[in-house]
Amino acid sequence: MCQASDESWDPKYGPAFSTTADIAKPDSWSKLTPLCEKKPANIQGWLDFWIICDDSKAHLFFTSLNGRMWRAETSFEKFPHGWSEPVVALQADVFEASHTYRLKGLDKYLTVIEAQNGHGWRYYKAYLADRLDGKWIPLAAEKDKAFASMLNVKHPSQRWTDVISHGELLRAGYDEKLEVRSENLRFLFQGVTNKQRSGKNYGQIPWRLGILEPVR
Repeated sequence: MCQASDESWDPKYGPAFSTTADIAKPDSWSKLTPLCEKKPANIQGWLDFWIICDDSKAHLFFTSLNGRMWRAETSFEKFPHGWSEPVVALQADVFEASHTYRLKGLDKYLTVIEAQNGHGWRYYKAYLADRLDGKWIPLAAEKDKAFASMLNVKHPSQRWTDVISHGELLRAGYDEKLEVRSENLRFLFQGVTNKQRSGKNYGQIPWRLGILEPVR
C-alpha cells in the first residue's frame, strides 16, 4: 500500500495497493489500484496513508495537514475495499506522517506523528490508546517533551541534521499487527541541516537517513 497519483483515477491522487503471489519476484507485483472507490466527502486533503490490523478489522489512518489524524475501517472479508467514512481519530498541534503500532505484550497502541516548528523544523510527538478505534492520549506530545526532537537526541559525532522527519519504528515482526517492543524502540527517520534545505522545495531537499536508539 502506498500513496500515488494517476490521471485516469478519480480522484487522481490517493491511497493505492498492489499485490503479488511471490514477494521474491519484484516484477510480479500488480498494477497499482486505488484503495478507495472515491475520495471521502467529509475531507479535503489526505496523505501519508497507513494500515494496521487488530483481531477483527483493518484500520486505515491518514493525516490532512490541518492538525487532524483520521481513521477508517473495513472487515477482513472486504479488505482491501469496503472502507467506512473516515472519522477524526486525533486533533492536536500535529502535521503529517502518522504511524501506528501495537506495543508487543502490553495490549496498547502507539502512534507517532510529525509536528512542525518545535525544537527543529520537523519533530515527532507520541500518543497512546487502548484500541485502534479508541481515544488517543498524549504520551510525549509537548514541544519541550516530545517523542523525538533536537532537544532530546544526541549526535554521535558531527551534527548532520537539524530535523527529525517522516520516521518509522522498526518492527518486532512482519505481520499486519505491526508490533514493536517498547523496551527497545528504534526509529528510522529522514534528516537534513537547515543550511542544506534552505531555499529548496521539499522534493529538492537532500535528505539523509538516520536511526534513533535509546540511550542506556
